[in-house]
Amino acid sequence: MTLAEILAAVSRGDMTVNDAEPLVRGCFFENLGHTTLDHDREARTGTAEVIYGEGKTAGQLNDICAHLARRGANALITRVDADTAQALDVLQEGGRYDPLSRLVTVMRTPVAPAATTVAVVSAGTSDHAVAEEAAQTCEFLGSPVLRINDVGVAGLHRLLDRLDELRSARVVIVVAGMEGALPSVVGGLVSQPVIAVPTSVGYGAAFGGIAALLGMLNSCASGVSVVNIDNGFGAGHLANRINRL
Repeated sequence: MTLAEILAAVSRGDMTVNDAEPLVRGCFFENLGHTTLDHDREARTGTAEVIYGEGKTAGQLNDICAHLARRGANALITRVDADTAQALDVLQEGGRYDPLSRLVTVMRTPVAPAATTVAVVSAGTSDHAVAEEAAQTCEFLGSPVLRINDVGVAGLHRLLDRLDELRSARVVIVVAGMEGALPSVVGGLVSQPVIAVPTSVGYGAAFGGIAALLGMLNSCASGVSVVNIDNGFGAGHLANRINRL
């Protein structure tokens, strides 16, 4: 029952306050033992809770998804390895698993698409997995995506060739490893907000993405914001919020 239905039942005298209390609580959160689902997050923030899959068993994820299914809710699960994905019941029920982004998506209720686009730009093919996590997160939340892949600063002409497309987007996500220079370059070419995503791609002195992270945090270009290393989901979620303002 929805909160409105519960309150109406109490108002009519069809339900006691004592009977209604646990149902009202269930409208806001639900304790599964291993996980407490935040059912109220979409009402508070505009987007529902997303499940972080890394470290969770297939059984736990199946339990979470089953409870979401009872509410007709969409589901996005991040960082799911291939072995765990094979054991997920939702893949037999219309869910989709992408091994590159490691995302599981279950769409039960259509999401109204945004009128404007998010551009997801990756510096190199090695950054593609993080870029796809960002792009598919945007798409799950209803933001159309323009993908511009493999346009790093080692061959800047590749980026300049796509500049008109890039400037047509409302928000730009830039994903790069190594020295992390690409977001600064893009930030100097466009008027849109740029969300920089450092990746853990690079040789030893890249320190697993720390070099790219520090380079992006020290960007001389205005309008560049930075998320954590390899956090394509965080970039996609933020870009969708900006895109829907």
